[in-house]
Amino acid sequence: MLEDRTTAASSPAGWPAAYPQGYAVVDVETTGLARDDRIISAAVYRLDARGEVEDHWYTLVNPERDPGPVWIHGLTSDVLEGAPLFPDIAEEFSARLADRVLVAHNAVFDWQMIAREYARARCEAPVRQRLCTIALSKELGLPLPNHKLESLAAHFGVVQQRAHHALDDARVLAEAFRPSLKAAAEGGVRLPLHECRPLTEWTDRAVPRQQQGGYGGYRPTSWRPARKRPACPYPNPGRYEEGKRLKQGMRIAFSGDTSVERDLLEDRAVEAGLHVATSISRLTSLLVTNDPDSGTSKVVKARQYGTPVVDEAGFGQLLADVEPAPEQ
Repeated sequence: MLEDRTTAASSPAGWPAAYPQGYAVVDVETTGLARDDRIISAAVYRLDARGEVEDHWYTLVNPERDPGPVWIHGLTSDVLEGAPLFPDIAEEFSARLADRVLVAHNAVFDWQMIAREYARARCEAPVRQRLCTIALSKELGLPLPNHKLESLAAHFGVVQQRAHHALDDARVLAEAFRPSLKAAAEGGVRLPLHECRPLTEWTDRAVPRQQQGGYGGYRPTSWRPARKRPACPYPNPGRYEEGKRLKQGMRIAFSGDTSVERDLLEDRAVEAGLHVATSISRLTSLLVTNDPDSGTSKVVKARQYGTPVVDEAGFGQLLADVEPAPEQ
């Protein structure tokens, strides 16, 4: 249980005591979707315990690189040239996030982009929990045709004025979140809160861009090319058994936030002779997740298949002593 504003005892009358006491509704626009992409604008609407707006804030951010899909966010290199760098706005951003639950539409993406920017600036965002409005709409059983922000906005009669503009998207989400929060409180719905872990290690591995078409060499299909890894040279010895060592050839899957950049964790697993799997099957040896109670597809399938689960710290310890595969 958090001992700060997010779970203070002074809940509004008739409000679930376990609900947070403040929210920061966030939207960030970025140069793309890959791990080395950068934030180019950010907006925060601060809300009280009932979802009422307290204030809002918006800033451009100079990404020191190509701005990416200008046809989506409308922010050109000329517009961003005089904008502050992320380290210049990190303190103000932190003040807007402090002691509040971060709320975003597809919150994993927004949080990971924010966490990477803070890691680059050699500091941490003061965020301990996040709430995804997509997950909340599912918990409420809202009859939405899809999971787009525009569909959530239309359901609650919220008018979008500038889609893909961080300030307007944050405003729209704040206005849609308030009735969602009220419905959850009245129905006794448990909010889908998840822990936010700051990055302790990270890397900006260059992502190749297609050089034809689009602004600055971008094309919509080139935002996040998959990383191709060599095939694991060892046969799968089966599932991991608690209390024993990992064995070379075991199939390892990852789910959710990690304090070490995911690519680094995967690289270490490959270097140890393990097979990094992108999905869960009956052949998966182990799932690594810091949030075993989440409803992600990997966690759900691991539960169905009885796949063993360990957290990131436990996996790090196991990586230190991987049993070699028997000689063929």
